Amino acid sequence: MSLIAASLMSVKDISTGLAFVFFPALFVFGFAVHPGLRRPHVITDPAEMVARAHGNRLLHVGHVAVLAGCPLLIVIVIHYTGLLAGSAAEWAGLVGASLAVIGVIALAADKGAMCLTMSAFDTLPEPEFAQLAPGLRALYAKAGWMVLLWAVLLLPLGFAILAVALLASDSLPAWQGIALLVGSLMLMVPDGLELVSLTGCVLLAIAMIPTGVQLLGG
Repeated sequence: MSLIAASLMSVKDISTGLAFVFFPALFVFGFAVHPGLRRPHVITDPAEMVARAHGNRLLHVGHVAVLAGCPLLIVIVIHYTGLLAGSAAEWAGLVGASLAVIGVIALAADKGAMCLTMSAFDTLPEPEFAQLAPGLRALYAKAGWMVLLWAVLLLPLGFAILAVALLASDSLPAWQGIALLVGSLMLMVPDGLELVSLTGCVLLAIAMIPTGVQLLGG
């Protein structure tokens, strides 16, 4: 039984380590392929959002990469929460973890609506695509129940709370905790400021990849 338990623990460590390595890589790629990185500006017009996504296959691939990173985020949240077990900051970690999980669900829904749907519409001839313009503007304006997608902001907020809890309990080296905190907060920017988000993802990579390497190394 001890051999089986050791094998299961090894599989768990490898799986978690891979999540810590691949998640930041997927997010860095996802934000790096956004258009207009050198001309950051807040996008408030849904029509501009539609225009920059229409026919942009690389952007669709980037959004798929972000979508692929969503389940890995759950693994990372579980690991961070486990580090806080028994500490005075455990309750704060649970709050942050709960918010982060809700945010992950919203992020997956957002990419499903904004990426997979748009990629399907991109297969239509231009005259037919133009007829969809009012509906697409409503989609990107988060009209109706789409407003629930604003819950995506709970993802970086939850990770920021987790980072504070990890720092307070000395569960992570200070430099990793600070990188996790600042990187998470930098993701809370509006559309059009993906350069800021990209910088935040780089900080998340700095915070997370060493943990992944440590887990993979046993």
